[in-house]
Amino acid sequence: MVRLHAIVACAVLVTSISTTALALPYRQRYPLPQPGVPQSLGVNIHFTTPRPGEMRLLAKEGFKWIRTDFSWQGTERTAGVYDFSAYDVLMRNLKRYGIRPIFIFDYGNDLYQAGSPTTPTAINAFCKWVRAAVTHFREDGVVWEMWNEPNIGFWKPKPDVQQYINLAKAVGTTIRTSQPQEWFIGPGVSGMDLGFIETCFKQGLLSSWDAVSFHPYRDSNPESAARDYKAVAALIHHYAPTDKQVPMLASEWGYSELYPGMNTNRQARFAVREFLTNISNSLVLTIWYDWHDDGVDAHDPEDHFGTVTVNYQPKPVYTAIQTLAKTLHGFVYVRRLNVGAPQDWCLLFKNHQRAEALAFWRTSGKPGPVNLPLLSDHAVLVSMLGTRSDARDAIQVVFTHQPQYMFLGQHPTPANLK
Repeated sequence: MVRLHAIVACAVLVTSISTTALALPYRQRYPLPQPGVPQSLGVNIHFTTPRPGEMRLLAKEGFKWIRTDFSWQGTERTAGVYDFSAYDVLMRNLKRYGIRPIFIFDYGNDLYQAGSPTTPTAINAFCKWVRAAVTHFREDGVVWEMWNEPNIGFWKPKPDVQQYINLAKAVGTTIRTSQPQEWFIGPGVSGMDLGFIETCFKQGLLSSWDAVSFHPYRDSNPESAARDYKAVAALIHHYAPTDKQVPMLASEWGYSELYPGMNTNRQARFAVREFLTNISNSLVLTIWYDWHDDGVDAHDPEDHFGTVTVNYQPKPVYTAIQTLAKTLHGFVYVRRLNVGAPQDWCLLFKNHQRAEALAFWRTSGKPGPVNLPLLSDHAVLVSMLGTRSDARDAIQVVFTHQPQYMFLGQHPTPANLK
């Protein structure tokens, strides 16, 4: 009898906790992340039904977000009839592993217009489809993105910023009048197209967007994006409605291992530096492109952006991102430390137990020793790929192009990923 009472009491407590959680406003239950690890880590995917073991492998890498197309053509094959069942399958698998989605409203639908929706009929149909989608997934923590790279060939028949704005405004009104709690972001431009971005801002899209998204692809190192982020932040500050905070996120960005001068090891270190650079510049989320290689052509860079191969074998970039996610799990970014040279990056993180961790690397030049400003009688050094070593009484560490981590004081074992 005592045991039965205990079981009943436990059930009441769980019910109470669940009820309390559900009583919270939607955006408190499903917030945009604060810059940190692993909550700011995501990856692009191109599936709705995962292969056996695929979601577990993806989650084990440390990702908390995915981004994928939410196809108009694929979910409305008969006018006015919406079939979201494929995305229901994906959502169930995401929830199992505590992963949230960015769904991209795209592209055209031949039922209404060839190319992107620009006519009144096509725009109206697109908005009806949007209303059905955000209503169907209204309790699932989705972030909805307005198109993919509308400033290049993904807008048909050719890019037109005014056409894009007309559709984005209509979609924003649809969401705010039907499911106003839903997260809505844009414009997801290719590169840091400041002209396209500012035109969107000038015409009021920051009134309906909750965050600004872009794809900072480049041939140069990830740290070079910092100046672009400052430029976008200045535009947000100038055009955003009074008292509205509009964060930034990189909703797609990666480095192919076949880029000039690139290889699998350099791809791995650029991935980690990309995530860390973005976190240190207050980006709330970074989506790495891509989850797995798209092919095996040894001469096609498009086939080699993945963290795993076409056969789902982890590449060095997989291990490097997993190490980042495990090693800094639960730590939040504090500031960049001045260690004497602009090419030397040293980021300070702290967790709730007030433990301190450093992430550090060199962007150019030969490896060399650097005096760290914070010392401890005990430190643990972790390599980019997860090798641990004792660094007791370390006064200097060698900075290389590969990120490393150092824990100052006793560091607990990182939480295991699912």
